[in-house]
Amino acid sequence: MRRIAHAPAHGFDETVHELVKGSPWWLISLVLHGIALAILWAIPMELEQRGQAPVIHSAMQEEAEEVELIKIDPPPEIAPQPVELQPAIESEPEPYSADADTDFDEPMGDEGVAEGPLTGPSKATAIGVGGPPGGGRKGRGGPGGGGPKGPALTENAVELALKWLADHQDVAADGRWDADDFMKHDPADDRCDGAGGALHDVGVTGLALLAFLGADYTDRGTHRFAKHVRAGLRYLMQCQEEDGCIGSRASHSFMYSHAIATLALCEAYWMTRNPRYKKPAQDALNFIAAARNPYLAWRYTPRGGDNDTSVTGWCVMAMKSGKYAGLEVDPDAFEGARTWIEKMTEPNFGQVGYTSPGGAPARPPGKQDRFPAEKSQSMTAVGILTRIFLGEDPRQSEMIRKGADLCVSQLPRWNPDDGSIDMYYWYYGTLAIFQVGGTHWRKWNTAMVDAIVRNQHGKDRGARTGSWDPIGCWGDDGGRVYSTAMLAMCLEVYYRYPKVFGAADTVRK
Repeated sequence: MRRIAHAPAHGFDETVHELVKGSPWWLISLVLHGIALAILWAIPMELEQRGQAPVIHSAMQEEAEEVELIKIDPPPEIAPQPVELQPAIESEPEPYSADADTDFDEPMGDEGVAEGPLTGPSKATAIGVGGPPGGGRKGRGGPGGGGPKGPALTENAVELALKWLADHQDVAADGRWDADDFMKHDPADDRCDGAGGALHDVGVTGLALLAFLGADYTDRGTHRFAKHVRAGLRYLMQCQEEDGCIGSRASHSFMYSHAIATLALCEAYWMTRNPRYKKPAQDALNFIAAARNPYLAWRYTPRGGDNDTSVTGWCVMAMKSGKYAGLEVDPDAFEGARTWIEKMTEPNFGQVGYTSPGGAPARPPGKQDRFPAEKSQSMTAVGILTRIFLGEDPRQSEMIRKGADLCVSQLPRWNPDDGSIDMYYWYYGTLAIFQVGGTHWRKWNTAMVDAIVRNQHGKDRGARTGSWDPIGCWGDDGGRVYSTAMLAMCLEVYYRYPKVFGAADTVRK
């Protein structure tokens, strides 16, 4: 018989503890759930007896409760209004038509052709222009700015020149500067002389635009020259052909005019970021890339096998401007140009030739005696600037120093009698020697400002006020529009480009 031991007496808590301890888990869970249900069932009955509504907080019941909210009326519906962006040019340019450009249709024969940067086939100097301005006139009057008498003298001369250019543009027609018939805007009894060549409207229009852009006048804003810049840029785009070439190819000089126009479009795009100018500028750069001779540089015929320093200088400036503007450029073009400049530089004195090492610049047929080639270092100036823009430091380069010495030995002088006036040389020399800096620049700047400012037509000269006479070896080709634009750009050099290598006062002698 089994023996039963009698447990000692315990309280209620001890008894429950013992039972829980000895019971399986499922039994404990069942008991606890039963207790919970009994409590929940008892609460509503008790509350009902007290006259209170039961309140059970559950997610579903909270969602079903009606809560009194403050009603807020929604705002009235407003239909979205389109934002109207005003383009810098008010209307789309008309498609280019060679038939409409009668100025470009006249062919140029080989007899008596002036061989120059606007007239080809050239043995001439280049007038490299363009490239993004170095901060514009906000930085006017910087180191050496404005010449020895300060910026006011050159600023006034620039403003007068731009006013003359604006007054002699076909702004109400197609926007061009008419190289040979600009004086149609003058009073009948006070007409300017100094007509240029009929085939150079694209080239001189590009130069005039570069003069405005170099002084920080774009097609934007309400300034007095905005419509002039806008109309000029429209004209260049109207003249662009499907392959990117700007202007007619009726003359051998079209590569010069094309390069100048490309510079103007690149500067306009860089300064305004107006997408209207991006594709025309890119197409124009693509044409320059396609025209380059393999492994070297450029001349008059695209990929014709011949090269020269003049056309190469123009194309380098255009491509440098395009690169600044964020456009695509031929990655091999700069190296080809560098190779060409090295080939053309005479090592003992640093003189740069046109098509032969150290050769003199060319002159138009019949003007060799009137404008002796030995009075100009135009190609040397092109070589200096090209070297600097391709990364050669003027503080370290022996060839740049030698070339700068040559340029300073032939400073700008306004002497109509000795044949030394060469505005292409003065412009390229001004850009190049400004980059060299130091004593070279101080000498050049003093002579350049004196020669240019003193010989501008002043306020009492009627229709000529603000312009310069197109005296010089290439004056008959570009005319008064060219001479005025070129010399205005000389006086803008202080704020047109930054110093590529900073102050170059340490150029070694």
